[in-house]
Amino acid sequence: MTPPSDLTRSAALYRRALEILPGGVSRNTVLRKPHPLYADHAQGCRVTDIEGVERIDFANNMASLIHGHAHPAIVSAVTEQLARGTAFTLATEVEIDYAEHLCSRNSGFEKLRFVNSGTEAVMGALKASRAFTGRPKIAKVEGAYHGQYDYAEVSQTAKPDSWGAAESPASVPVAYGTPASALADVVILPFNDIERAMAILDRHKGELACVLLDLMPHRVGLRPAEEDFLTAIRDWTRQDGSLMVLDEVITFRSLYGGAQDWYGFTPDLTAMGKMIGGGFPVGAIAGRAEVMDVMNPLAAKVLFPHSGTFSANPITMTAGLTAMRLFDEAAVQRVNALAQRAIQGIEAAIERSGAEACVTGGGSMFRVHMKKRAPRNYREAFASEDELRRLDLLLDHLFEQGFMMINTCSATISTPMTESEIDALITAFETGFPKI
Repeated sequence: MTPPSDLTRSAALYRRALEILPGGVSRNTVLRKPHPLYADHAQGCRVTDIEGVERIDFANNMASLIHGHAHPAIVSAVTEQLARGTAFTLATEVEIDYAEHLCSRNSGFEKLRFVNSGTEAVMGALKASRAFTGRPKIAKVEGAYHGQYDYAEVSQTAKPDSWGAAESPASVPVAYGTPASALADVVILPFNDIERAMAILDRHKGELACVLLDLMPHRVGLRPAEEDFLTAIRDWTRQDGSLMVLDEVITFRSLYGGAQDWYGFTPDLTAMGKMIGGGFPVGAIAGRAEVMDVMNPLAAKVLFPHSGTFSANPITMTAGLTAMRLFDEAAVQRVNALAQRAIQGIEAAIERSGAEACVTGGGSMFRVHMKKRAPRNYREAFASEDELRRLDLLLDHLFEQGFMMINTCSATISTPMTESEIDALITAFETGFPKI
């Protein structure tokens, strides 16, 4: 990559970063052309970069900030805990307090363990499923992002030249050098396609440890799972003796007990992360007690030894508990209503402008596609070169107008937002659609 030539502070920082960080970053999501921008400070739903430009933040650190930035109650609680210590080789009471709180939000959370990221939560859930069933394989939805674990990431970036037939999607590696054995142990399912999914699952009866599902997978199109599809998979896993694992790392914000409350059923395990950390790195695995007990170190035979140096550290526990207590039923309903206001407003702007676009989403998240019809699965959501070009134009316009979005043109609502920020975003879309 050619170093940027302008003289901004961000450009100067990026020159330094290119010398020591691959690509100049540690997370690809912050890359922009010609260089990343660097944050100076943030408060509520607004972020100010080091050049002094303030923007309204609809990205919220990739959906991880439900209360925006520097919420006073979280800052106060964490500051107090910092003075008492950040991590110990001793347990802390706040871990128990927080586990009790999360379990109180969902009756299916009989036991829970904390980890340090969503990736780690999914990884732990898959390993627990293998330990419980004694089976090696997992099934997952084509295109769904579940973190960087070899098995969980398969086919999240599949393309038309590699994804295979719709009746039998290929297990496509993301990272070069992924072992063929890992690919062979991952069965790929089409999202929201009962007939094909059931046929694929039937070919693997007795082999699967679990089916891993995101109820509204972002990269698959940010469209909620259809109830019939979910029910069919739930019934199949029960008959097969495999487990159903839900990845609610992003979607737990959707309702008080998670997006699974949309459907009124209980999975065997749920992986969580992002917003439950109150702005700090976090993950959690929760579910049926008998499944969770594969991690019980006091068992006569420990099936899945599990630990982590920073798991349940008191800073994250304090921030997370404070944040989730604030995210009560009223707060959930409020941010969801703001998201619906945004979706309806953007849909009206699309209709008025005649733009070839549509909106998907649920809960407090939504995504704008450069397509006439809302996609039902990964292959329908896959963007053509022209769609990507138009999407980039729209994202650049929104950024110039002072709005930070996730790079798929997705948005998340935070509790500091009001109708004013939502209406301003709708106006920015309205002025942007004619430019694409």
